[in-house]
Amino acid sequence: MSKPDAQDHPYRWTILFGVWLIYFAFGLCIASMAPLVSEISKTLGIGNSSMGAILGAWQLTYIAAALPLGMLLDKIGVAVGLLLSTVVMAGSMMLRGTAPDGIFLFAAVALFGLGGPLISVGAPKLIALWFGGAGRGMAMGIYMTGPALGGITALSLSNPVLLPATGSWRGVLMFLGFCVLAAGALWWLISRHTEARRRDGKATGLSKAGSLRAFREIAGLRTVQIVLLMSIGIFTLNHGLNNWLPEILRAKGMTAVHAGFWASIPTLVGVAGALIIPRFATPERRIAIMLFLFLAVCVATLLLQLAPGSGLVTGLVLQGIARSSMMTVAILLLMEAPGVPPERAGMAGGMFFTVAEIGGVFGPLSIGTVSAITGDFETPLFLFTGVSVLLLVLLGWLWTLQKGLAGSTSNG
Repeated sequence: MSKPDAQDHPYRWTILFGVWLIYFAFGLCIASMAPLVSEISKTLGIGNSSMGAILGAWQLTYIAAALPLGMLLDKIGVAVGLLLSTVVMAGSMMLRGTAPDGIFLFAAVALFGLGGPLISVGAPKLIALWFGGAGRGMAMGIYMTGPALGGITALSLSNPVLLPATGSWRGVLMFLGFCVLAAGALWWLISRHTEARRRDGKATGLSKAGSLRAFREIAGLRTVQIVLLMSIGIFTLNHGLNNWLPEILRAKGMTAVHAGFWASIPTLVGVAGALIIPRFATPERRIAIMLFLFLAVCVATLLLQLAPGSGLVTGLVLQGIARSSMMTVAILLLMEAPGVPPERAGMAGGMFFTVAEIGGVFGPLSIGTVSAITGDFETPLFLFTGVSVLLLVLLGWLWTLQKGLAGSTSNG
């Protein structure tokens, strides 16, 4: 019989499926409005600038909520936290479907920001309880296919299937809300297993780690500070392109249905990338892998300006490769940094997503605002090229710092 704390319990795969399912629902919600932007805008009389603010509304709430919710997870346990996240997300989706105007829609989308952190912070914390060593990166890569596949479902099925079946964009959002509730119910059944409750209870007992002193210790680490700065750029690129890609493609003359299918290309590529890349992101390879990912997204922002053809497809593929793993590798860099112990995983995750969602707001808002001013999407894409270059600079800084720390350790 395995030891109580051994990370080889067979039920870990069921837990991983449950986390994947919650993340699938998460991705479904995030991508739900992107293919419906034109219909929603026409119905509610919303322009690009206002829609950009609405698409970024939940990230504003997320920024304020991620750190305290990360600490809360260290107290109430991940099982309850993930269940609460599905209730909040479903409520947000259903309220969106009843929105009479842009202000109400903004508030409904903002509500989602209270559910998102419970998943983003809770998932890696839960995986740390069940998987160790190289298996941890593999498990994170697997569950990160959840939001990718959820996004594919929303992007590819909303216009050709769900919109005709439900009769309106309101019906689509309401239906997706019920799907999220179903995912939450299944997760609750999975989390009732005896071993799952034991491990969750053990982690909950570490709640005193969420102290102000512990926060200062983690926030004061230079490697943590650099990763947090990188997270802003990563989320700027991911959230900006994820939310506006269908409209960027429609501006090239595509129909709504074709734009939805083309916009799913990065997500499809991202599924494969999420399964493969994090498995190789061992500590000694992470900087090199991040270099590849940042270069990929930099080139993608340039190729996405091309007309439909092989160049545009290449840009979509590169975007998918980059967005599938940038966040996962960054979280690994943060949560396994020297000075960040496992019992403070919830706090560290809360810090990551609190700072990262600054980019989550800036990404959709900047594309919407700049495109409204210039009348095109080329200018905001050039802006995103600059963001990717800044990420390369930060990565060089982190690499230099890590080399210095390794040298001082060996000398010591």
